[in-house]
Amino acid sequence: MSSKNKGAPLPASSAGLLRFFEDETKGFKIDPRIVVTIPISLIIISWLMDIILIP
Repeated sequence: MSSKNKGAPLPASSAGLLRFFEDETKGFKIDPRIVVTIPISLIIISWLMDIILIP
């Protein structure tokens, strides 16, 4: 009976989701504030260039 329990899949639960998101992946980490700030600043710069350079 122990071999049957070892092969059985785990039920989907919030604990499984937490385990999934706790796994670290390779690559560089970017602060979420930077990810939000860069596009907003590019939009503002493009608006300012449109207002200043094209009268």
